[in-house]
Amino acid sequence: MALEAGIVGLPGSGKTTLFKALTKTAGGEYGKTHVGMAEIADPRLTALAEVVAAKKVTPAAVRVQDVPGTGPALLGNLRQVDALLVVLDGFSPDADPAGDLENLKLELLVADRDHVAGRLERVEKQAKSGDPKVRAEAERLREVLAAVDGGTPLSEVEGELPEGLEPLTTKPVIAVENGPGGIDLGLEAELAELSDEEAAAFRDGGASALEEVVRRLSDVLDLVTFFTAGEKETRAWTLRRGETALDAAATIHTDIARGFIRCEVIDWKDLVAAGSHTEVSRQGLQRLEGKTYVIRDGDVLNIRFNI
Repeated sequence: MALEAGIVGLPGSGKTTLFKALTKTAGGEYGKTHVGMAEIADPRLTALAEVVAAKKVTPAAVRVQDVPGTGPALLGNLRQVDALLVVLDGFSPDADPAGDLENLKLELLVADRDHVAGRLERVEKQAKSGDPKVRAEAERLREVLAAVDGGTPLSEVEGELPEGLEPLTTKPVIAVENGPGGIDLGLEAELAELSDEEAAAFRDGGASALEEVVRRLSDVLDLVTFFTAGEKETRAWTLRRGETALDAAATIHTDIARGFIRCEVIDWKDLVAAGSHTEVSRQGLQRLEGKTYVIRDGDVLNIRFNI
């Protein structure tokens, strides 16, 4: 399953414009939640595709969700995302990006406060049964609620949080200023409607400012990229740092993970330098690894499996 980022921001900040630019889509109906995929630009993928003469090239991507408005109910829809992209208005005459960021953080805190209070109310009713585990959870929720009422975000509450709480204030936050001091999201959304060649020509060959946003997102999620490189398709995939060859197999397809035997691993630089899988093998640059092998950024995998 792709990792996911939620877009938040005050009204008029450019949330949906960022969504359109990242996902290269027209967005959707006003007032509705929009969901799309933001590609992760990676020059290594292009180099690998050229080596194997790939007919199809598929970059890695992060799932992006844009919810309408703010407020606890709407922000609650983002509890399962992995990170938050906070869009800040930098164009308006009275723009105050730093102040808007603090206001949004306060809204996240209020949403978490209401969420904890609602869960506490449910758990306290269940605790009347006398179940020690439920009563302990109720007591912990009271402690957490007291901390939040005191202005402490859940990311700073001491001790473990109750399982499955899915707080908003523990998620990584990436601020994106929409304005002269940051990124012109309107321009980026317009360029997203052009072909890659036309957009690159407009930028005089320079990279999109949004590539930096996606790179920052990849960094805060601590992602590594691995590749599958074949003539039919060459593709980039992402994993959390520290995940294994079996996790990589499951990312590609659950059947491949179920029938995993072992995987052939090549460093992407070796494959590009050698010029072919055959030459890599001849030079002894390919190795076999098992399920517990920890994937490194830039690994090219060929997973052997049997189902």
